[in-house]
Amino acid sequence: MNITGAATNKVQHGEFPSVSKSFIESEIIPELQQWSLCNGLVLTSNDGNGNVAKVAPTTVFPTPIPRKAFEQAKLLQKSFNQLYAQISNSEWLVEELEQLAAVDPEFTGKLFKLFKEYTLKSKQTTKFGIFRSDYLVDRKSQSIKQVEFNTVSVSFPGLSSKVGELHSFLNAMGKYDNKGDPFYQAGELHVSESIVFVVRGIASAMNLYQVDTSNKVREQDDKIVLFVVEENESNLYDQKLIEYNLLKIYGINSVRCPFKDIKTHFEYSTENKRLIHKTTNREVGVVYYRTGYDLADYIDTSAWETRGFLEESYAIKAPDLSIQLAGAKKIQQSLTRESIISKYVDDSIVKKQLMETFVKIYPLDDSSEGLKGQKLVMETPENYVLKPQREGGGHNVYKKDIPEFLNKLPKEQWKAYILMEIIDTASRKENYIVRDGKLSSEPIISELGIYGTIVFDKNHISKNDYSGSLLRSKLMTSNEGGVVAGYGCIDSMYLF
Repeated sequence: MNITGAATNKVQHGEFPSVSKSFIESEIIPELQQWSLCNGLVLTSNDGNGNVAKVAPTTVFPTPIPRKAFEQAKLLQKSFNQLYAQISNSEWLVEELEQLAAVDPEFTGKLFKLFKEYTLKSKQTTKFGIFRSDYLVDRKSQSIKQVEFNTVSVSFPGLSSKVGELHSFLNAMGKYDNKGDPFYQAGELHVSESIVFVVRGIASAMNLYQVDTSNKVREQDDKIVLFVVEENESNLYDQKLIEYNLLKIYGINSVRCPFKDIKTHFEYSTENKRLIHKTTNREVGVVYYRTGYDLADYIDTSAWETRGFLEESYAIKAPDLSIQLAGAKKIQQSLTRESIISKYVDDSIVKKQLMETFVKIYPLDDSSEGLKGQKLVMETPENYVLKPQREGGGHNVYKKDIPEFLNKLPKEQWKAYILMEIIDTASRKENYIVRDGKLSSEPIISELGIYGTIVFDKNHISKNDYSGSLLRSKLMTSNEGGVVAGYGCIDSMYLF
């Protein structure tokens, strides 16, 4: 066996290993499962306390992605970070949200009300975004097309690094080659840096937070990160990898807490409503949301009140509600119009590069574009996906199901949705997905996510970075791609 990890023969572009299914089941899956359990490529088994782990769903092989497409997505991330930072501080966003809140009162409307009541009152002017821009590679042009831009609770910065390490390990072991040699050459397999880079972004925000030391109760180091999380979180270990690396690399401690327990464990000090952890008497420097992006996360009135309590605090929020609401699907649709994006992007070359990633997105209102969208979706629904103002998977309506869905709604409620052109992406027939130890071998399609972190205020950007990548794949027969929701899996890239 060649232990250097260098392949003896150059891989052909887009080629997968040609090992048999029986070889995968007998030789690869046991190693994949054992490595994943040893190295934390895992989800919880919903035992209620996070003490039981199961291997996260993954692909057997890394999926071929054109290097040019990856580099293009990576290059654009800082520009997208800056764009959404500017939008979050704009009057235009407030005007758009006023209209959107009226047609989506149960979710966007309530978040917008909290924004006006609490976010604008906070004395904290520093904002922090942890973003992920998701793309599909267009089949004809081999260029990236943006699926969505996520501004809240972006998942898998921990596990995305792990799956790249897994595939590199299997390659170095010779498990992708019948002769026991590495199949891929050095440099062809990409290992995401997201676990290090996202943590670095959080540390940058924490460094800007100044603890109130005037009463000599606390010193500058007496600050923590608050992870606001779901109860019985399936993706616990992805979050724990961030928590552990914050402490290991930067000496920053963290506390996890669901909405329902926030006011039991945290209180305001009298100075600028600084958020204090009652047990340790430390200040919360950053509130990091890994929940709060879906109506189901706000189970009762107290959950909404708790979000307001956190928003008004002096802690830096990742994100605050202005940033979260900037990620609404309606805002993404509006940015596809040159007249809108030109308000925030002066550089004509950058503007062109950003707009080239957009596909056509229509509103479903009474505007000329909205009326055109209404006509198209009834005549050619197979070309579109209907999206509400929600994150987390499972909310979209696809293709021929759209007309029946819309016809059941009052016409006024159509305005709460956007109509997005389906991206024509190539399927991959040769890869396999392993979920719960079982092998699936249908054709898959893959979605590339690029993380970005940005720390800023109204007048200045303190830190703006590309922060790693994520590849998720799903069976082509599935419209949705959520990993934890059971639709897809975590993957890594073979760059060619």
